[in-house]
Amino acid sequence: MQSLIGTGVALVTPFREDFSIDSEALKRIVNFSIDGGVEYLVILGTTAENAALSSEEANFVIQTVVETNKGRLPLVLGLGGNNTAKIVEELQTRDLSQFAAILSVSPYYNKPTQEGIYQHFKAIAEVSPIPVILYNVPSRTGVNMLPSTVLRLACDFKNIIGIKEAAGDMIQAMKLIKDKPKDFLVISGDDMIALPMVLAGGAGVISVIGQGFPKEFSEMIRLGLNKKVNDANKIHYLFMDCIDMIFEQGNPAGIKQVFQSLGITENTVRLPLVKTDESLVSRINQFVALINKLA
Repeated sequence: MQSLIGTGVALVTPFREDFSIDSEALKRIVNFSIDGGVEYLVILGTTAENAALSSEEANFVIQTVVETNKGRLPLVLGLGGNNTAKIVEELQTRDLSQFAAILSVSPYYNKPTQEGIYQHFKAIAEVSPIPVILYNVPSRTGVNMLPSTVLRLACDFKNIIGIKEAAGDMIQAMKLIKDKPKDFLVISGDDMIALPMVLAGGAGVISVIGQGFPKEFSEMIRLGLNKKVNDANKIHYLFMDCIDMIFEQGNPAGIKQVFQSLGITENTVRLPLVKTDESLVSRINQFVALINKLA
């Protein structure tokens, strides 16, 4: 899908100091990302703290983003988990007409075999009314979805259109890019190697840092897609330290501190996550000030 090539951003869920959802801040984040030039928005990914949201809150987030977007960009909905039957039921009952695709994480905690992962996504693909993007993030799920499993799914189901690959392994990513079906999207799920993956033939990134610096990060990815390596590398090396910083004390605490530095929302996260400490706040503030000075 051409509309999902480039930079997608995994939106945070902003909270007020009393931990309620700050819908006005969420609208600001959506508009900030769109105005910055990203290609699509991802709702209710891991970065959204969806594990700490009630079903009513999750629906409120979806409604707020859809209404704020007003059809300007394609939307991808995070819809995955470790209970296959529950996901299948939601796919059969939820209105997905506003979405270009779902992003579905490999089952976590259960630690299924590769065959179990295949059967899980087979069940999802057979009922999903819209395209499916697989999501491999073994640091969170406990199991690496191997290239052989991904490629088997990609070949067996036409509506499995891509993968957000977040194993942090360039060799694994390159194996996927080398052997994938022609139109299958290999999307980086790791900001630090997003550009190298694009230069190797990847389709872009679903980014965390991209929503804090949408203009710069989406431009880097576009330069990479157009093989303008030197110009893309300048941006990549400028942002490397900040990418480390935003994940240093957990996601999304780091990116929320970027937003606080930008005056867009408070750096409030729900337990078991906690705010960034004063040292990291200072370093992030210094980086944001640097980027503002360069702009």
